[in-house]
Amino acid sequence: MVSAIIAAAGKGIRMKGPTRKQYLELSGKPVLSYPLIAFDDCALIEDIFLVIPKEDISDCRNNIISLLDLRKKVHLVPGGVHRQDSVYNGLLSVSKKTDIIVIHDGVRPFIRSEDLTACILCAKDVGACILGMPASDTLKRVEKSQIIEETLDRENIWLTQTPQAFKYDLILKAHEVARRDGVIGTDDASLVERLGKDVKIINGTKYNIKITVKEDLAVANALIDAGLV
Repeated sequence: MVSAIIAAAGKGIRMKGPTRKQYLELSGKPVLSYPLIAFDDCALIEDIFLVIPKEDISDCRNNIISLLDLRKKVHLVPGGVHRQDSVYNGLLSVSKKTDIIVIHDGVRPFIRSEDLTACILCAKDVGACILGMPASDTLKRVEKSQIIEETLDRENIWLTQTPQAFKYDLILKAHEVARRDGVIGTDDASLVERLGKDVKIINGTKYNIKITVKEDLAVANALIDAGLV
């Protein structure tokens, strides 16, 4: 059984606006509606768990989910202080029959069905798989005063994305060990890496962008207008 967690409990502080970024309008629909539709369309996924701020649950159910023509039930889970806490809440909420869990940022609207499927199938095979893109820009290590310390070799450097898919027992253990150790990871894969387990990365697309600041929303609208997503 494959279950999905869509993490959308962020406050969107960097967007600097009154509306959380996951609810901002993108080409006539809330940003959050796009990954919901994509995950609903994925034949491999049986259950969807949407993690949002507790105070938004009623509005999200009535003003977003009920307006989408979704075939699958969306279970609403209250988020935590950090994204990692929110994902952990989702992990505790899924069915005990879950074998594979796929975790996605609710503010990445343009996940393609074929990439989502490939990530899940890879996780079934190797235990942990994430999407990403090889770095194309020159990378610099910079000190606090913004003086360059060194230029890094980008040959084996990738930029990570979501979704990230894992065997359920593996990602649950990774989160529990991190909580025990007081560790906050930058993504879920890093918690699995701490256990000494292999995580495979496969190609996503450059259009699988994350909406973080206002400029990202403008880029997302432009991609839609250009017919690229």
